[in-house]
Amino acid sequence: MSSALPAVTDETVTAWALAAAGGDSEAVDRFVRALQHDVRRYVAHLAHDPQAADDLTQDTFLRALTALHRFEGRSSARVWLLSIARRAVADSLRRAAARPRKADTADWQLAAERAQPLGLPGFEEGVALRDLLAALPGDRREAFVLTQLLGLPYEEAAEAGGCPVGTVRSRVSRARGALTRMLDDEPGTAGPAAPAQGALVMT
Repeated sequence: MSSALPAVTDETVTAWALAAAGGDSEAVDRFVRALQHDVRRYVAHLAHDPQAADDLTQDTFLRALTALHRFEGRSSARVWLLSIARRAVADSLRRAAARPRKADTADWQLAAERAQPLGLPGFEEGVALRDLLAALPGDRREAFVLTQLLGLPYEEAAEAGGCPVGTVRSRVSRARGALTRMLDDEPGTAGPAAPAQGALVMT
């Protein structure tokens, strides 16, 4: 699906969202296709569960399309959608925490490897990056993904993450420092200790 549309600007995507809010079905399709990859990547990192990413992506777009008539373009459609994705992940984590677990799930990195084709260029590097990001606290991982992987400006990352710009800058700086230290470790080490993985810090 990622090859269906070329890269587009935030202004274009926002224009599609506004047109979709007005009932343009073609704009709805373009809006979804343009942001589907970013949303999936974001929720996979936030939820710390690549296998749940498809369901969370679908939930995000269902919420967004239901609320699209209220979108007025005061922020970019991308930021607006990522904010909805964040709430979808938070709700999912709350539901998961509220119900008893029947059994331990498989290691998330192994699940990611099984969900993707092997032998593709960059596959091993991608798994290694996910492994490193998994060791970061949830708030720093989120800030890093938004700014360094999805390319959001710090101001938009702050809006999507619901925190001040200075907090995002601090989290990204600390994430970079931690990742650098982990890369300097000997192969096979787990890197610095981190809090429970998968927690979404709502600060």
